[in-house]
Amino acid sequence: MPRLLIVDDEKDVREFAANFFRKRKIDVTTASSGEEALALLQNEKPDLIMLDIKMEGMDGIETLRRVKLLDKDMKVIMVTGKKPEEENCGGKCAEYGCLDYINKPLELDELEDVVLKHLMN
Repeated sequence: MPRLLIVDDEKDVREFAANFFRKRKIDVTTASSGEEALALLQNEKPDLIMLDIKMEGMDGIETLRRVKLLDKDMKVIMVTGKKPEEENCGGKCAEYGCLDYINKPLELDELEDVVLKHLMN
């Protein structure tokens, strides 16, 4: 069973996405912050991380950088309400090795297409 880690500081977004993927037979773990995600990664190795960029405390870009220091091959998709060119957020994410972007508000078709494409490869 594929394993997905969803990291988002918005509980409703986290739960919505987790339930959506659990219905598709994906083993989902959630974290409410970058710090929590990094702690989880000490013991778990998901096949893919879905990581929100804008979070309280450690943002998604810093979390991505630290995830890649732990495991340079970890597959990470960034979730954003911003356009990738805003504040050079896309450049930094690409530099640190993110695979793709999903835009908020989450659209089920895009969510499913992007996540399953990277999860199954």
